[in-house]
Amino acid sequence: MSHRLIRSLFEARLAAWAAGRDPSLRIAYQNVSFTPAADETYLAAFTLPAVTASNTLGGDDRLYTGVLQVNVVTPAGNGSGSAASIVDELAALFPLYLKLMQGDFGVLVLTPVDPGPGITADTTYTIPASFQYRADI
Repeated sequence: MSHRLIRSLFEARLAAWAAGRDPSLRIAYQNVSFTPAADETYLAAFTLPAVTASNTLGGDDRLYTGVLQVNVVTPAGNGSGSAASIVDELAALFPLYLKLMQGDFGVLVLTPVDPGPGITADTTYTIPASFQYRADI
């Protein structure tokens, strides 16, 4: 069990939601080639793992913590409303204390989805949204 499994659990939930949304959203994943179309709204998903710890003297457990960040990228010049609405949808998709499972392994959403400050570039406007996670094994 590792941060790789945690990332796959979050990415699977995000991908299913984004594909079923109307309109659907494409997702740029870590280290995967992605070229956005002109004026496309899309997501960029990243896990930011923290230090792996052990809470026992015997070292027979592992505590995985980190942050999932999803950047909502929209065309520049249209205001922040559409990106902020998608952040609200992400907050509903990853509610506080949501537990995603694969077999006996589970990862828990520890904090509410929190939008960061909007970032304006030449052709895009981005709102980063993130939350902390934790998995104990």
